[in-house]
Amino acid sequence: MNQVSELGFFVLLAKAGSLAAAAREMNVTPSAVTKRLSGLEDRLGVRLLNRTTRRISLTNEGEIYLHHAQRILTDIADMEGLVAHSRTTPRGLLRINAPLGFGRSYIAPVASEFMQRYPEVEIQLKLTDRPINLPDEAIDIAIRFGEIPDSRLIARKIAANRRLLCAAPGYLKQNGRPATAAELSGHQCIVLRQNDATYGLWRLSKDGKTENIRVSGKASTNDGEVALKWALDGHGILMRAEWDLTRYLRSGRLELVLEDYATPPADIYAVYLEKLNISAKVVAFLDYLQESFLPERQQRDETPSIW
Repeated sequence: MNQVSELGFFVLLAKAGSLAAAAREMNVTPSAVTKRLSGLEDRLGVRLLNRTTRRISLTNEGEIYLHHAQRILTDIADMEGLVAHSRTTPRGLLRINAPLGFGRSYIAPVASEFMQRYPEVEIQLKLTDRPINLPDEAIDIAIRFGEIPDSRLIARKIAANRRLLCAAPGYLKQNGRPATAAELSGHQCIVLRQNDATYGLWRLSKDGKTENIRVSGKASTNDGEVALKWALDGHGILMRAEWDLTRYLRSGRLELVLEDYATPPADIYAVYLEKLNISAKVVAFLDYLQESFLPERQQRDETPSIW
């Protein structure tokens, strides 16, 4: 017999007013009720009820036990109701991790809209310069780019994304446009020193062949926004995410180079640990985030640069 069922048994017994009435309510014999009550009193080491053949009355200890049992059972019922309700109504604390620049420009605005739509949700957004180890952190959702190597994580694709090579028209006019991946070695390249990625090694593929090109230049940084600004200023060729470059490619401030080459994937994923029984707040945010990246919404909204 677990303690919660003991609490329920005693509350029912006190409400029934007699052992016989409790037995009828529980569909057992009066002797079974007596035995169960005796077992409870033996475990506690006190007498909870004074009983006769027709009625029972609470002892002082029984009144204390009944009072707390009713409160505890009410709390359990309230807790279960809240948990069950949270499966259908987004509520509670939602902890999100995202890269610094992308989190500032994209995730933070989406989170703001989400909280307005679901006022019972509280969001804690943790922006980091490198991916955190999700299983070791108290994070509900993390935003990742490219392949997801950790098999413990469940990944939901939020949006397609490519890495593109580009440069300012002024740079290309002065230095020429590379025709092959190998020619990148002779160009000024703006290189990012981010996370644990190999510094200055660009992987490009064409016609089933992949080349690892060692690039260099006078400008390197660990900040994507700085790298983009330098590319706009004409300091070299940059490899950057499509979502980061689209507005500048459309305006002509940047031009694509080596368009016939493929680069490593950079699709945007939301990852989390639990595949089953995830809460309504997680499901709702994933849906809302994915909707915010639909092309028609991106064209409608004035979206800032990613990094």
